[in-house]
Amino acid sequence: MTLIEKLENGNRLNYEDGVNLFDLDVLTLGHYANKIRVAKHQKKTYFNINRHINPTNICKDVCQFCAYSASRKNPDQYTLSHEEILETVKNSSKNGIKEVHIVSAHNPHTGLEWYMDIFKKIKKDFPNIHIKALTAAEIHFLSTQYNLSYEELIDTMIKSGVDSMPGGGAEIFDETVRKRICGGKVSSKEWLEIHKIWHNKGKKSNATMLFGHIETREHRVDHILRLRELQDITGGFNAFIPLVFQTQNNYLKVKEPVTANEILKTYAVSRILLDNIPNIKAYWATSTVKLALIAQEFGANDVDGTIEKESIQSAAGAKSKHGVAQNEFVDLIKNSGFTPVERDSVYNELKIY
Repeated sequence: MTLIEKLENGNRLNYEDGVNLFDLDVLTLGHYANKIRVAKHQKKTYFNINRHINPTNICKDVCQFCAYSASRKNPDQYTLSHEEILETVKNSSKNGIKEVHIVSAHNPHTGLEWYMDIFKKIKKDFPNIHIKALTAAEIHFLSTQYNLSYEELIDTMIKSGVDSMPGGGAEIFDETVRKRICGGKVSSKEWLEIHKIWHNKGKKSNATMLFGHIETREHRVDHILRLRELQDITGGFNAFIPLVFQTQNNYLKVKEPVTANEILKTYAVSRILLDNIPNIKAYWATSTVKLALIAQEFGANDVDGTIEKESIQSAAGAKSKHGVAQNEFVDLIKNSGFTPVERDSVYNELKIY
C-alpha cells in the first residue's frame, strides 16, 4: 500500500511512513492533516486566558540551546519572592486568567519548599485558577536534589495544588542530539517515565518537541512516535506542542531559523502521526501569531493563550514578551476563518465566539 493510500484510508503510520511524509509537498500534507483536524475539531481554534510566570532564571544546567538561564550569557540573575508572584497572580486574576503557568530554571538555591509553598499560597488565595507547573526536567532536578523518587515528588506537587504538568524539557528524545544540546538534563527515558507516573495519578499533561536546531526529520518522527506509544498506554496527554527553536543568544549557533514551510510540515506530520493525542498546539510565542494561525490549516487546532508576559522564548529572540490581548486573539482567529473557543487548561469549552 502506498503512503497516499494509507493516508486516504486513515491507516496508522509507522516510522518509515512518518519520515516519508516530509517528502510530500506542504499543501498535500496540509490537506491530510486538515482532514484529521476537521474530523476532530471542525473549525474550532482553542485558546485560553493564562499568565506565564518564570520565577527564577538561575540554573545549574548548561543547555546549549537556552538563552534564558542566567548562568552564562544572561548576567541578569533574578529570583522572584512569593510576594511578587502572588501580586502578579492577583493582578492577572483581574484580567480573568483561568490558568497560571509556572516554569523556571533549575535553581539549586531556592529549595523544594519554596516551590511547594508558592503553589499552596496561589491555590489558597485563588482556588479557581488552574496551576500548571513544573516540567519533567524540573521534577527530575528536584528529585535528584532532594533524593526523592519521582512518585514522592509528584505526590507532593499534587498535595500542594498543582493541577497539570506542562510539556517542557522534552526537547528532542534522541540521546545523541540530547547530549549535545542539553547534556546532564533529564533523559528522554526519564521524561517519559515522569509523565507516565503523572498520568497514572489521573492527571493530564502536555508534551513538547523542540525542533529547527541540529536535529533531523528522522529525530522528529522518532520523538513523535515515542509520545504516541506512551499515549497508547496512559491517554494522559492533552496536547502536543512542536516548539520552534529560537536562534538568538545561545551556544548552538544555528545560523538560519527553520523555514515556515518546514514548520508547517512539522505541524502537519505531528497531526497525522499522533492519532491518539487530541490537540496540536501551534504555540504562537515560538512560531509568531501569524504562522500559528496559518498552522490551523495544517493540523493545529490551538494557539495557546494570552500569556501576558513571556520570558523564556523572548530571551532567544521571539516577539512574545508582552503576550496578546484576548479581544485581539478572538479577532485574529475569526479573520482567519476559524471559530475562536476559549477553553480551560484541560480543554473544557468555556466560551464559543
